Amino acid sequence: MSQPQPPSRLLVMKFGGTNMQSAHAIRHSASLAGRSVREGVKVVVVVSAMAGVTNGLLHLADAAQSGDIARANDEIAALRTRHFTAAQELGAAPDSETVRELRELHETLRQAVYGVYLLRELTPRSRDLIVAFGERLSAPLMSLALEQSGLRARHLTGGEAGILTDTNFGNARPLPGTYERVGDRLSGFLSAGVTPVIAGFMGETEQGAITTLGRGGTDFSATIVGKALGADEVWAWKDVDGVMSADPRVVGDASNIGVLSYGEVMELAYFGAKVLHPLAVTPLQDSGIPLRVKSAADPDFAGTLVRSQAEEIPGRPVKAVTAIKNVSLLTVTGAGVLGVPEVIASVFTAIARENITLLMVSQSSSMSNVSLAVPSADAARALQALRAGLSSELNVEETNGVAVLAIVGSGMRGQQGVSARLFTALASEDINILMISQGSSELNISVALSGEEVDRATAAVHAAFTLSQPVGA
Repeated sequence: MSQPQPPSRLLVMKFGGTNMQSAHAIRHSASLAGRSVREGVKVVVVVSAMAGVTNGLLHLADAAQSGDIARANDEIAALRTRHFTAAQELGAAPDSETVRELRELHETLRQAVYGVYLLRELTPRSRDLIVAFGERLSAPLMSLALEQSGLRARHLTGGEAGILTDTNFGNARPLPGTYERVGDRLSGFLSAGVTPVIAGFMGETEQGAITTLGRGGTDFSATIVGKALGADEVWAWKDVDGVMSADPRVVGDASNIGVLSYGEVMELAYFGAKVLHPLAVTPLQDSGIPLRVKSAADPDFAGTLVRSQAEEIPGRPVKAVTAIKNVSLLTVTGAGVLGVPEVIASVFTAIARENITLLMVSQSSSMSNVSLAVPSADAARALQALRAGLSSELNVEETNGVAVLAIVGSGMRGQQGVSARLFTALASEDINILMISQGSSELNISVALSGEEVDRATAAVHAAFTLSQPVGA
């Protein structure tokens, strides 16, 4: 009597821009997915745009809006050359289906950009349509690389894969029906031995309009798919060994973190760590599906495992230090602020109406002023919204050139002396603190300081908490 076969493992693998930046990189990424497929694992691949393409698309869209159609067309021509060259190097014949599809996509992009030029108007909806071409162009290249390695593959846009979102263009969120749709649409491919390749970062509304999930949203796409399919794990392939204790470009002896909780990695992502989208783990939390951040250059290294439970490390309350640069502080002052709840409500309403991210909020103990930290790119809009939405007797002051530094770790809960070590490390470098905030979850303490001093501050805090010593799994 034959023994029942164990259920096949299912992995969702996300490949970022640096792992899609050239034919060589795409071929290597395809080999990583193919290695698991040949081991009997079912794999769904989610891809980012080729490195630099998203920024290029944003620039050409802005050029079209300003009337510089020549520059926009030059950018489109450069993108066409880059993608066609990659397709050729991956083995596509000039008359192949892949080349025809790339040609059609570039023509559709050209028409969309020309429409912006004619109207001199770039709406959030049309911006999403244009910027999503990065992933729509890279997915066929990954599918081609997988097929050239002997596997069966099928590429899909995020909408075709079933990702249904709201109409918040530029920062869309999945609707409840998304997970069932994705499961229904992808399970057939997997059962037939076909590896789906999904264009990340994007979905579609119920009316079929293309939306994007925010910068870094390919991570989010991958975890949405992971939840929908009940994946064993989601693997985010990066160009680093995993989540690091600090930005290795700033702190040379930054170390890999073996294990993080969902909450810890969300705090790190929110406060500037570029390794994951801030909302990437939210689809996984209910089902407890782990996410693993792995290095494409060292695929046998375990990387960082992100799971439900934090790993408590004796003597290590803090696991990482991270920073957000290019921040502005907006401070609302005046006698009218004192103890008036309506004023505070008006402040948050004005910011929310403009869909601006608040990085930190602080109120003086006397309640005579409220300070907000916002991305500098949004500062002018936030300042205008506050001045329009508040009483004329209140003043709004702006301070630019600021950064927010945060320490993150579950071990800070109830731990004495953490704040003292942080402030002592900053004082030892003669660094002035402009603003302080601690989350009620006690997973982070964040401070605002001069942007010119943030790298020095990061290194000092990293050393103060001895984060260069590797820990974890």
